[in-house]
Amino acid sequence: MKSSDKTHFGFRDVDAKDKAGLVGEVFKSVAGRYDLMNDLMSFGAHRLWKRFATGQSGLRKGNRVLDVAAGSADLSKIFAGQVGAEGTVVVTDINQAMLQQGKDNMVNAGLVENIEYAIADAENLCFADEEFDCVSISFGLRNVTDKPKALASMWRVIKPGGRLLVLEFSRPLIPALGKAYDAYSFNVIPKIGKMVAGDEASYQYLVESIRKHPDQDELKQMMLGAGFDQVRVHNLSAGIVALHIGYKY
Repeated sequence: MKSSDKTHFGFRDVDAKDKAGLVGEVFKSVAGRYDLMNDLMSFGAHRLWKRFATGQSGLRKGNRVLDVAAGSADLSKIFAGQVGAEGTVVVTDINQAMLQQGKDNMVNAGLVENIEYAIADAENLCFADEEFDCVSISFGLRNVTDKPKALASMWRVIKPGGRLLVLEFSRPLIPALGKAYDAYSFNVIPKIGKMVAGDEASYQYLVESIRKHPDQDELKQMMLGAGFDQVRVHNLSAGIVALHIGYKY
């Protein structure tokens, strides 16, 4: 992607080279209230979505897993139990404040063995080829500037026979639900952000970023284009969220 190219930051058009910094400021602002806001915005459903996703990981004892844009490390905590003491969970985020939040949560959960942390850009993952049995990115892909580049980067670091899990907001399958979801998202979520996190603008961006993210089929095609095989889609909460799973053979 050329530095002169434009991309979206929510509903705004910005220079592609500036998006990562703008997104970074959003997550620096919300890091301290990230978990609480997730519970409030989703009525706790995000925990069920993440539990379903990790259940599809195929991980076994001794495996090595990479959690990209790990945020508060909800998936990483579950992965740690799946791979056991013989395995490794690598927790990454491009944002130092969010990575620290994730590390604090892991330590508070008593998870300190065989856990690694790294600042990592999804578009240019700083890991060796074919290093991981599974890679995940949960509610982070929509914030990436160049999604095809990020998917290709994740494909590169997965071992043959491994898989990628992409858990992300998507398009509701029922039109009436979509209208109600839009009304809730635009009229309620930013106000909750203002009251709880003291930051209405960041949550306005997060709502807008969901609407700009590729729908189920478009993301599936992106994953196929990045080299993944047998990509399948699980719609959760009637498509409000979707889990995409792609394999590397």
